[in-house]
Amino acid sequence: MIKHKPSLEELNKINKGNMGEHLDIVYTDIGDDYLEGKMPVDNRTKQPFGLLHGGASVVLAETLGSLASQLSVDDKKQFCVGIEINANHIKGVRSGYVTGKATSIHIGKKTHVWEIKIKDEQDDLVCISRLTVAVIDKR
Repeated sequence: MIKHKPSLEELNKINKGNMGEHLDIVYTDIGDDYLEGKMPVDNRTKQPFGLLHGGASVVLAETLGSLASQLSVDDKKQFCVGIEINANHIKGVRSGYVTGKATSIHIGKKTHVWEIKIKDEQDDLVCISRLTVAVIDKR
C-alpha cells in the first residue's frame, strides 16, 4: 500500500532533470494502491514508423511502478530499484496521450510487484507490464 501521498504538484517536481521530464510524463492521480500518469505520443516517444515506441511504454511503466514503490516504504530507511520488467504491446498509437496506471500486486518486505496498464485516449489497452522492485535498506 502506498504510505506517502504527496500532492500531484510535489510528485511532478520529481521528474525535473531526468527521463520523466524528457518524455513529459505527468502524474495525474494517486490512491492507496495505485499511481497514474500520462505521456504524450509525439516525436520523443514514437518509433521511426510513426507509432508509440515500445521502449517509451516501458519507460512510463517503470517510472510509475518505481515511484509507487518508493512511496510505499520509509524513504529515510529504504529505497526501491527495479529488478525486472516485462511488457506486452497490444495496440499501436499514433498521436495524443497514453495513460498508465500502476497497481500493486504484492507489497512485501524486500520485493514489490506492480501491474501497469497503459491505455490510449479511447480507453483501449495499449500495453500491459509487470515490474518487480527490490526494497533495499539504506546504510
